[in-house]
Amino acid sequence: MGELLYRLKYKADQGVVAELAEAAASFVRGWLPRVDLLVPVPPSRQRAMQPVLVVAAAVADRLGLAYCPDCVKRTREVPQLKDVFDYDERWQLMEGLHEVAKTKVEGRKVLLFDDLFRSGATMNSITVALYEKGQASEVFALTLTRTRSKV
Repeated sequence: MGELLYRLKYKADQGVVAELAEAAASFVRGWLPRVDLLVPVPPSRQRAMQPVLVVAAAVADRLGLAYCPDCVKRTREVPQLKDVFDYDERWQLMEGLHEVAKTKVEGRKVLLFDDLFRSGATMNSITVALYEKGQASEVFALTLTRTRSKV
């Protein structure tokens, strides 16, 4: 998964999207969380093609889920979180960072999707926002892969 994601993000190889999406969808089918809405984590930087959004849309399609790429938005710019290794510092940077479209999320069972997992701070911050601001009934999290440790 890591190699495929690398090819998508840094080589713009969109030929790997189907394989990434099918692997994620297959995992979710086996896991069987009862969700009805897939919400991607907002991309952290501007790219011509946003890998997390492309794969998220393909996963939602394969699972027959509603897809809401604009349900969570950032309220301001922050430094690239991939360069911030301390969990508490990451958490502070994310305080109040995410707005949720309550009308689209309220009462829904959400699958929160990201391509990479490092510390969990981003997913935790957005999960809190989905519950508190969006009034989601349940939130499940799914990532494609975990980043390599710098240790």
